[in-house]
Order: sequence, then C-alpha cells, then structure tokens
Amino acid sequence: MSVAPVEYAVAVGRYLDSAHLSLGSRRIYRISLTGWAWPLVGRPMPLGRNRRGAAPPVVALAELDAPDIRARLATAVAERAGDTDARTVNRELSALRSAVGWWQDQGWIRGDPTASLRHMSSALQPLPPLTERQLAALWRSDACLREHALWRLLYDSASPAPAVLALDASDLDLEGCRARGNGAAAPVTWTTGTSELLGWLLAGRRHGPVFLTERRAPSRATESDICPLTGRARMSYRRAAEIFTAHTAALDAADRGWTLHQLRRPGQPRRPSMASSLI
Repeated sequence: MSVAPVEYAVAVGRYLDSAHLSLGSRRIYRISLTGWAWPLVGRPMPLGRNRRGAAPPVVALAELDAPDIRARLATAVAERAGDTDARTVNRELSALRSAVGWWQDQGWIRGDPTASLRHMSSALQPLPPLTERQLAALWRSDACLREHALWRLLYDSASPAPAVLALDASDLDLEGCRARGNGAAAPVTWTTGTSELLGWLLAGRRHGPVFLTERRAPSRATESDICPLTGRARMSYRRAAEIFTAHTAALDAADRGWTLHQLRRPGQPRRPSMASSLI
C-alpha cells in the first residue's frame, strides 16, 4: 500500500504508469479518465475536440469517496449518453472502472463509485469492414507483437475471435499456415506473413494458449487456459476487444475506435462476440 496522492490527476498518471498499454492506448485512457474530472466537481464534460484542449478542474481524489459520488456519476453517464454513442460511453466507463479498481488495490480510496453503473446497450447497425486505408494504418501502428499477430490472424482466417483465442501453440502448423485438430467448426488458415508473426510471438513455445495476458492466471483459471512455462492466462475475448478499440481510437477520425467485428474483408459476416471469465 502506497501513500495516496491528493489530486485525481496525479492518481490517473500513476495508474497509467502501472498499466501495460501501448502509447496509443495510454493516450485514449488518459483522455477518458481526464474527462471524468468535470463530473467529479459537478460540471459537464467538454464536447468533441474541444475536450482535448480544455484544462480539467483540479479535483481531490477523495471526491471518489464522497457520499453523493454515485449519483453524480450516474447523472454524468446519462448526460454523456445524450452527447455521444453508447460505445464511447461504455469505453469511458470501462477506463474509469479499471482505474478505480487499481486505486482500491493501492488503498487510496475505500469504495467503488462505479459499482452501481451499468454499461449501455444499443441496437447498433452492423459496422462496415475497415477500409484499405484504415487497415494500412492499423498494420503500421505501434501495437505490440501479440496484438499484431492476433489481428492479422483474425483478418486472414475470417474465423470467430473466440475460436482464434482458443488456439494452443500445439494446434499451429506454421509451415502449412493452418491450425490442426483444434475442434473449430471451420478450418483456421492464414498467410505466410501471419505465420512469421506467430513464430516470433511463440519464440519456440510449443504448449499452452497462443495468446496470453500480461499477468499470471487467476486461481479460478482452468489448467488448459494457463501457459505451463509462464503461468500466464489465455487472453479473453473481452480483453482482446477492449485493447483493439482502445488502440484504434487514435487511428479513428471520430476518436471512437474500431471493433474486432470490423476486422474482416468486404462480404464476410460479422464475427460473433463471446465474453470469457478470464482477463
């Protein structure tokens, strides 16, 4: 347990310093978390691009333990929903919830002011596949090797993300550019370029999940979802989707980020989503 910072902005900085995020994702998380400073003092968030240049109010971190904080945040979520889409509101709320959990672990705040808040649902129309220009920006981006390997595999194979995330190192035939005997409903195949990325990612590892989280597996994880060499957990669909949207917000002209459903060729169906208990 460390000494709690007085200011909310300082707490945001320390949380981001501890998080395993790419530069683009860190930028989006900072924008999202900084935006919550206004509701914490009872003021509306600035809208659109004006938000980037606005100086946030100085807020005491202790405001997160104020008796009326849940009501203030609930009002802020409702107002924000009237200004933007559900996906953006949910992303901003997820960023705050993650930071709050970390601050609680540090002993800096007592309660969880986001506990009563729920993600918004919306009957959205299917989003179009990424354009060639968007894909080019994605492939050039500063995401880590794990992300590039996953995204290339999803794009090449047109397989559902849960099926790809369920792959083990022993399933991969890198020379044949395919997965063997993994029980998927349809064969998972890819290009030689993706095989190179997967080979670098595995670095000789022949057992356990292909795509791993940054930290050790939780005690509730099953043996098949744990890397026997590192003890790290299989990446979940939820985490993969969060990373993709957070990272691509910096590439999106609308600052919203893209979804894994859009990582497909024109004419391909949208991939089904599936949340996993693992993070």
